[in-house]
Order: sequence, then structure tokens, then C-alpha cells
Amino acid sequence: MDDIASPALWTAAFLLALISSTTLKIWLASRQIRHVAGHRHTVPAAFATQIPLAAHERAAAYTIARTRLVLIDVLLSAAMLLGLTLLGGLQALWDFSAAVIDPAALLTRQLFVVAILGLIGSVVDLPLDAWRRFRVEQRFGFNRLTVGLWLLDLGRGLLLSLLLGLPLIAVILTLMQSAGTYWWLWAWCVWVAFSLGMMIIFPMVFARWFNRFEPLPEGPLRSRLEALLDRCGFPAGGLFVMDGSRRSAHGNAYFTGFGRARRIVLFDTLIQQLGPDEIEAVLAHEIGHFRLRHIGQRVVIMQVSSLVGMAILGWLASRAWFFQGLGLVPAEGLVPGLALMLFMLVAPVFVTLLGPLGAILSRRHEFEADAYAVSMTSREALTRALVALYRDNAATLTPDPLHSAFHDSHPPASLRIGRLQAT
Repeated sequence: MDDIASPALWTAAFLLALISSTTLKIWLASRQIRHVAGHRHTVPAAFATQIPLAAHERAAAYTIARTRLVLIDVLLSAAMLLGLTLLGGLQALWDFSAAVIDPAALLTRQLFVVAILGLIGSVVDLPLDAWRRFRVEQRFGFNRLTVGLWLLDLGRGLLLSLLLGLPLIAVILTLMQSAGTYWWLWAWCVWVAFSLGMMIIFPMVFARWFNRFEPLPEGPLRSRLEALLDRCGFPAGGLFVMDGSRRSAHGNAYFTGFGRARRIVLFDTLIQQLGPDEIEAVLAHEIGHFRLRHIGQRVVIMQVSSLVGMAILGWLASRAWFFQGLGLVPAEGLVPGLALMLFMLVAPVFVTLLGPLGAILSRRHEFEADAYAVSMTSREALTRALVALYRDNAATLTPDPLHSAFHDSHPPASLRIGRLQAT
């Protein structure tokens, strides 16, 4: 490819991928809006006795409102990507870094530009995030977040990015500059160590920056869940209740970490929404992901994907056309940090079509975890829990099949409940 590659060819390939990706996302979102709107006045037969028409219409309106925000986000993201690449935004930032930092301090300049890029992305996202939380979520009764807490969360997130993200990037940039041809392999090893370490450290330390975690009180529910853990042979570091109601009325449950750091977390809203047998079934589903090795599979897939990405970046970082075709002509030559930033910016538009592959695997895992939960609790309890969660979280029962295939990690309600009833 080195013989035929040129900046113009690479520019054309990038534009084709960007236009195709953006067009596909807009088309899928438009299909979702039309499909949900077209089915909003009829509850699917399988749910007719469990979900009122008013709740179904509310879920449709909620889905449409959120999808319209997605349309705006897609267009803004495409415009920002063009501005940072072909319209010279990243080049301008790099030139600006030389004006405020010693031009010879390449590592500091690269970290400075990374931080500015992150700040720009956050600022661009702020209006949509505020609208989503304080207009859409508020309108449908889900938002519990105050403006003060929202701003505090933004500050905490920024601090966390500075404390964790910048040192990680500094190490990777150092390896890119000094570790030779196979720097990408060493950088991948660093990334693997970091990501696995965060699975232990984040739930024990940094998650407490954002939420309060209290041990599940003694009582019938705790006894029931502990008995379930014993039946499933699931070692856990504790059962905790998280104050999710401070921010949202949505309910959820998850477990995080591994080894002694593994902990099971129930949102307080989930405890308010479901009965003990239904919570037991939801927890059995989450345990199913662990017992069926879904978590390990996903970690392996993520790390293999990151290895492939690092290898591709290692190849592109030494090609001048990669920089020039995306609007960069740095006076210092092929700056590794700029290659990393360009790659992080443009890679998503080239992998849009891979979305259904991840969704297929995730849906298969969800079906398997449901079957495991049924074997450990009861089909009726899990069915009731899922129907209640669809209803209370205003999840549409009638998503567009093609949109769902690209974007939904969980099976549509009709397929999932249908599978349970046939078990």
C-alpha cells in the first residue's frame, strides 16, 4: 500500500468513511423514530395485559425524544471531526502549543494538545447532555439530578481524567518515541495492565467519588440473595446498595471487579421497583454472566481489539500520508502523539459497520444469562422483573429491528420475553 498511498487518496477514503458512517447513523435513527411512532398506539399482544397503553405511549415518546438528540449528536460529531482534521483544527492546536510551551518540549506539548482536545469534546457535549438530563429526562420523570450535582460530577470527571488519563497517555507517548519499531506491543501491555487494574481499583476507590455505597441491610432480601449466591457458588466481596436515586429514577443492578474486589451493587431505585423474588431473578441473571464466562470473553475481545488497534496505529504513525491526508503537516515531522490523536479521532468512522457483530454476541449472552437465571430462580419472577423494568424505565417494546441490530446490546422485549415463555 505504501506504493499507492497518497495524502489525496487517504483524504478521499476518510471522507467516504465519514459520509457513509454519518449517513448510516442518521438513516437508522430516522427509521427508529418512524417505527416507534407508527406502533405507539398499540401495545404488543404479548404485553397487553401487563403494560397499559398510556405507559406504552409514554415509552414511545421517550424513545423518540432521545433518538432526536442522537441525530443532533451525530451531526455535531461529524462537524467537529471535520473541523479538527481537514479544516485544520488539530494543526492550529499544535501550532498554538508551540506558542505557549517550549517548542522543543514535545512530550509536554503533546499532552497539552490531548488535554485541550478532551476539553473541546466535553464543551461540545455539554449542551446536549444538559438538554437530555434537564429537559428530556425531566419531562418523563426520570431526572433527580440538580444543576449543582451535575456540575460537581463534571468537575469530578475532569479531575479523574487528569489523574488517570494523562499519566497513561504520557507513558504511551514515551513508548512511542523510545521503544523502537514494536512500541505498540509494549504500549498494549501497559493498556492491559491499566484496564485490568481499574477493574479492581475503580469500584473500591473512584466509584465512591460519585455515589454512596451502603451494605444491603440485614433482612429477608439480604438472606434471600445470600442464599442465591451460595446456590450459584458465586464468591462476592459484599452486597451493596447505591444511591442511584440521587441522579435518576432508572433502576439497575450490576457486579464489578473480580477476586476479593468483586462486589454486587443494587440501585436503591431497583429495590423500590421490584419485589424480593424479582430482585433475586435479576441478580441471578447478572451472576449468569459470570458463571458462563461472559465477562472473561468480553475482556478478551476488548483486549484483542485494542491489540489490533495498536498494531494498526504503529503502522500508520510512520506514514507521512496519514498525517497529511488528515490536514496535518507538523514542522517537527511525524510526531507520535499527533498520530495517536488522529487515530482516536478517525477510527470510529471506519468501524461503524462492525456494530451488529458486538450486538449479536451481547444478545446471545443475554439469552444465556436469562436461561441461567431461570434455572436458579423462576421463569415467572424473571419475566415479571423484566416487564416491570421495561415499563418503569420507559423502554420501547417496538424498536426498529435494523436500528436495534446496530445499537441494542440487549434483545428486544418481544424476543426476550418470548424466549423466556418458551423455556
